[in-house]
Amino acid sequence: MKRLLLTLCLAGMAVPAFCASDVEKLDSRIDSARNVLDEIMSTPDKAIPDSIARKAVCIGVVPGMVKGAFIFGAEYGQGIVTCRTGHGWSAPVFIRMAGGSFGFQIGGQGTDLILVATNDKGFQDLLHDKFKIGGDASAAAGPVGRDAQAATDVSMRAELLTWSRAKGLFAGVDLNGVSVSQNKEDTDKFYGGDHSFETILHGSVPPPPASQPFLDAVRKYFHEAREQ
Repeated sequence: MKRLLLTLCLAGMAVPAFCASDVEKLDSRIDSARNVLDEIMSTPDKAIPDSIARKAVCIGVVPGMVKGAFIFGAEYGQGIVTCRTGHGWSAPVFIRMAGGSFGFQIGGQGTDLILVATNDKGFQDLLHDKFKIGGDASAAAGPVGRDAQAATDVSMRAELLTWSRAKGLFAGVDLNGVSVSQNKEDTDKFYGGDHSFETILHGSVPPPPASQPFLDAVRKYFHEAREQ
């Protein structure tokens, strides 16, 4: 039934209330991702080091990832990704993250996650339908604050750097074993049609107006052009 409604939305045929509701949820997810960046990056001594921000290839934000306390205690979250192109940051795509234990205890509280691809291999991983952190893509807990040397050392050893924020604490986190997959359905809803992740993340699709506040925050904190 859900797939049928999505088809009708994309075709502009019916159920306008359903379509609007779904798009509003995606807009809200993007706005939450912007808030996460603003709140974390506005405290330089606790934020992602500038030496990493300048060289970031892609940025992923998963606001309010939830850990279920039932059965296996699995975690699940949905977020967005943008990548640097030759003319700025790309329009965003939607992703899912799922896995077992992340190595920290958060109870039932939502936890914000940030992923930074530090090289072109990390970018290529995000073009796959699904990949596992620590398996398909090497990862490391990202440093925080002004320690430029630590930031340089860790960024040379990993394709992805990962952070989490729970109960106000922002710190690097081990996400090995967590899977990241493309959320093609939500991406198609947001753009009103079928676009591949590769096309969007390479900058060939214009960013919808609803994504501009998030992209403005990415430009502000991660710089428009990559440092050479």
